[in-house]
Amino acid sequence: MFAEVALSISTFQSFTYKIPSDLIHIARIGSRVKVQLGNRLVYGVITALNENTTYEGDIKPVSKIIDEGPILTKELWDLIHWISYYYVTPIGKVFNTVLPISITKNYSPQLNWYAKYVELESGIVIDDLKKKAPMQYNVYRHIKKATTLTLLKVSSLKNICSNPVSVCQSLEKKKLIILVKKEKEYSIDDLSFKPVEKKIRFNPDQKIVINKLNKYLETRKFNSHLLHGVTGSGKTEIFIEIIKKVIAQGKSAIILLPEISLTPQIAGRFKSVFGNKTALWHSQLTKSQRASTWHKIYNNDYKIVIGARSAIFAPLKNLGVIIVDEEHDSSYKQESPSPRYHARDVAIMRAKFEESSILLSSATPSLESYYNYQHNKHKYLSLPKRYGKARYPTVKIVNLLEESEESGKINTVISGMLLDKIEERLNKNEQILLIQNRRGYSPSVRCSDCSALIMCSACKTPLTYHKQDNNLKCHICGYIEMQSVDNCKECMSKNLIYTGTGTQKVENIVEQTFPRARIARVDHDSVKKSSDMIKILQSFFDGKIDILIGTQMIAKGLDFPDITLVGIINADLGLHLPDFRASERIFQLIYQAAGRSGRGKKKGEVIIQTYDNDNPVIKAAAKLDLKQYYKIMLDDRNILKYPPFSWITKIEFIGPDPKSVLALSNKIRNNLLNQYKGLEILGPAACFKEKIKNNYRFQVILKSLKKYDSNGEKLHLFINENFIKNKNFSVGANNVQIHVDPISMI
Repeated sequence: MFAEVALSISTFQSFTYKIPSDLIHIARIGSRVKVQLGNRLVYGVITALNENTTYEGDIKPVSKIIDEGPILTKELWDLIHWISYYYVTPIGKVFNTVLPISITKNYSPQLNWYAKYVELESGIVIDDLKKKAPMQYNVYRHIKKATTLTLLKVSSLKNICSNPVSVCQSLEKKKLIILVKKEKEYSIDDLSFKPVEKKIRFNPDQKIVINKLNKYLETRKFNSHLLHGVTGSGKTEIFIEIIKKVIAQGKSAIILLPEISLTPQIAGRFKSVFGNKTALWHSQLTKSQRASTWHKIYNNDYKIVIGARSAIFAPLKNLGVIIVDEEHDSSYKQESPSPRYHARDVAIMRAKFEESSILLSSATPSLESYYNYQHNKHKYLSLPKRYGKARYPTVKIVNLLEESEESGKINTVISGMLLDKIEERLNKNEQILLIQNRRGYSPSVRCSDCSALIMCSACKTPLTYHKQDNNLKCHICGYIEMQSVDNCKECMSKNLIYTGTGTQKVENIVEQTFPRARIARVDHDSVKKSSDMIKILQSFFDGKIDILIGTQMIAKGLDFPDITLVGIINADLGLHLPDFRASERIFQLIYQAAGRSGRGKKKGEVIIQTYDNDNPVIKAAAKLDLKQYYKIMLDDRNILKYPPFSWITKIEFIGPDPKSVLALSNKIRNNLLNQYKGLEILGPAACFKEKIKNNYRFQVILKSLKKYDSNGEKLHLFINENFIKNKNFSVGANNVQIHVDPISMI
């Protein structure tokens, strides 16, 4: 018997291997195998089994079959095939993304020692122990006191003795305690807020939504809904209610969140309702935590998985519902490595294969999801009011140009109005959130004599000054100049100007202006581990922090009832980038950030600082006017034939020599076969970020109008024809990447 094996490499070709006779009985499609490729052993997956083969070359045997039968369900296997086709990625690479060999191979759970004391009939032995071995006596007494009902973790005794395992083993020999080894528990408590119990009385809008969703859950068939709920409308409570229904049906649930920062709060809420049925899944878990969690999900120990993008591949069986919270967020799109999938769209397909319900939820639905609702692909659910007595915040716009003219200060960071509002809130013991979607202290350093910028040589982008570490960093490749520079590299002038504003500068200004305020900052520099994030956010929730400063990480999804003021330091950041999604991102950021204010009983306020106060997107965001925003955006997109009125694929050409990369992109562009009506080809052109990590980038954009290609099939056939079946070009030292439904065009 022969097996077709897909490997986790950049080829769509499968490889033929012979299955040894002693392994034939366990070989199955979907089983992982170890095979020889050249001079090395690699992992792959069986995609087909055949009695005979037409291949006439030397056929090597399968070295090992790892799984005695498929480890994934049929539904997940179908999903892998769809991802491979839709995102133009070899099936071996997709399989390794869904089922990483690093956390599933040779898994053995980490074990810990636990102790329990033994009831004795006589106290003579204990008296003797106290005289001859006082250390053992102290440990024994502690175990006896602590383990009346439960086992005690031996490592917790280190504050009593330096080697508790050895001491406990001596006590066990004396038959004074029992020692057992148990699998290490990774509690959700370590990765979440303290559980918060709430008594919820659903308002009429929530009841309508819950009743509609429950009816569809009863059908046990695929159905898709878009839940459009304003910020603070109680969407999380609806998630909990429908998952109660799913669990009662004996099914499981996945909740996707775009940012790791959102998981601790919602995990604490779910813990209070569902106890130990809930697992967390995101990139900040350690390898052992990921391995343990994966196997417990696989073995049905968990019924609910909450996590970021890759949680959509959780090996839950009998899936009842998938919830994609903040479905508009660009973090759901994986840019690198391949497969470059969008978790929201993968979630929809998984729900189809699983015959389950899917709920897309957002206060600012993406234009694609809103368009799909208008074209009857999603059923629409609405929560138009905030929950309880919470009211919408008052929103004010500050024109920073006028502010600079009136104050005489150039490049004002925090306006007089915002400073006054901060002081007012501090005096009332209320909390403040300040958003600046750029980290560091100064985003660029410029010479005032020759105007040269201090650049990253590998990325052709300005280095950002970080005052806290006194160095310059590239936020693209991670390069660091270990200390700030004193001279211009072009003219040697000492007249350097630190321009722009990052979160560190905002923090510095606020600390100097309000020295008594308790201030914390959340960005990728201040938060290295998930535990750092949990500590800061829990402290803010507990009222131990007055002012929280951060990037877009804290601008969405979080629920802090005592925030009554949100300040957006510069609403223009990213607004004028050469990307058709730039305006959409800025509107969503402003609207979501504004939604953090006034979620409790106190009225909230939002101050938006901008240099472009007449911009229609900023005006619509300030008015919290979603209808006007969708009208502006959809009209613009329709005129320019951008999504959701077309399908887009970006072909990116990357390499160390710009002339070679441009020549390759031109050659491929000029030789594309089978062009069809409704297909527009733009480029090649240099990417906005032309150089990254010493590689130059050019792109060709394929735009397929939905008027002629309703489901995108024509575009996929075109890509398959030109880049897989009839690949008639050599890339040399260059690389060609295919980005289906790209989120970013820069």
